[in-house]
Amino acid sequence: MSGKVTNDAGGSGDGGGGSEGVQELDAAFFARWMTAAADAVAREADRLTELDSAIGDADHGGNMRRGFEAVREELGEEVPPTPGAVLMTAGRKLVSTVGGASGPLYGTLLRRAGKVFGSAEQVSREELATALRTGIEAVAQLGGAVAGDKTMLDALFPAVEALADSGGKDFEAARTAAEQGAEETVPLQARKGRASYLGERSIGHQDPGATSAALLVAALAEADAAQDAEGDAEGAGSGESDSGGSE
Repeated sequence: MSGKVTNDAGGSGDGGGGSEGVQELDAAFFARWMTAAADAVAREADRLTELDSAIGDADHGGNMRRGFEAVREELGEEVPPTPGAVLMTAGRKLVSTVGGASGPLYGTLLRRAGKVFGSAEQVSREELATALRTGIEAVAQLGGAVAGDKTMLDALFPAVEALADSGGKDFEAARTAAEQGAEETVPLQARKGRASYLGERSIGHQDPGATSAALLVAALAEADAAQDAEGDAEGAGSGESDSGGSE
């Protein structure tokens, strides 16, 4: 069912906490993820631009903020009915609004992941891990990059590995892996993108693309934590109702 989304948009309420892999993920969950990503990018846009000013065009923060704000507005009007449709919509919006290479790369990530879901109304966390891997591999193919090239892949590959190793359950592990991967780009020499033009001068700077990718993964962990909290609240409410009984 479609509808509007805010930061409080709920997921399906059929199961327990998300970390246990009981509750499946519906369109509202993915809209919540995209909204959390927009919030994160807005908070960190100046930092992303600062990082990009050292080895790029100094526009990554502004471009990403513009793109994810457009995604927020799109989903604020109406949430598509399925997880795949949410990611496809977000991906298309990023391609059309984010400048430079980031739009096509992030758009590919989300659209390819969404395509894996097809028309399913709900997906499991394990299916999400599989879809993200497909999207990340598509990004690698599009950009001709591999891990260690000082790109967004240096955050995304460790994140999806951590998520897959947990059967799709541990979003916090994925977040930690992504953030660590972004930090570990500092001593690397860029081999792809504009930063590669600097050669050895790119060493000593954290990659802005890996940093924004880590924000996207962190937003996913936030969306999952919110879903867990919602499931716990619903369970507590049900317990209170059941304990009332009749006089």
